[in-house]
Amino acid sequence: MLSSIATRVVPAFGRLTVTTDAGTDFAPGSIIVANHTSLADPAIVLAALHRLGVRPVVLATAGLWRVPVLGRVLRREGHIPVHRGTVRAGEALDSAAAALGDGRLILIYGEGRLPPRRDSGEAAPGPFRSGVSRLVSATGAQVIPLGQAGARRVVSGSPSKQLAGLVTAPVRRPRVHVHVGARTPVSDDTAAANAYVRQAVTRAWETAVRQLGERAGRFR
Repeated sequence: MLSSIATRVVPAFGRLTVTTDAGTDFAPGSIIVANHTSLADPAIVLAALHRLGVRPVVLATAGLWRVPVLGRVLRREGHIPVHRGTVRAGEALDSAAAALGDGRLILIYGEGRLPPRRDSGEAAPGPFRSGVSRLVSATGAQVIPLGQAGARRVVSGSPSKQLAGLVTAPVRRPRVHVHVGARTPVSDDTAAANAYVRQAVTRAWETAVRQLGERAGRFR
């Protein structure tokens, strides 16, 4: 349901295009790792994956589970709350490992938070938290890197600018692009895995930026 809603809503706020590497596949029990740039990311990424026939289990901040209606949908569909900075933080990885064991695809944002920037331009993914590498180490799952660009043109900046961006997006309909790389095995060494996955996601993001540049001219 969440993916279906995103698929219907996103076209009203932007022009989404999607590409994949040759040989990209979504084998059961894989981890999709995406870059995080904007509050618009989740809808854009879910809409892109829905086009590709993928409906992942999403790891997201636990605060979303307190939002009326949305919280009920998240619980019903088995998405996983992340209780950052609490004693319950490890529960998310346990739940994700169980979902992977059941053959589900997991979607996780490697950076774990939005970038502390106010502009609407693009920037390479920041440092990754240890969640991805710990999940790989615990499960042996392979990683599917995903890069998205353009979401900051939908919403970014201060709360007032984000509201303005959301209100004007249906008129502006900015271009957004998602690129999915090929599935790859990752070392179970935490430091090496973090660096490797970040590089893979960065390459996917760079492809997304180039795609937007080809369609939209100069891209900041």
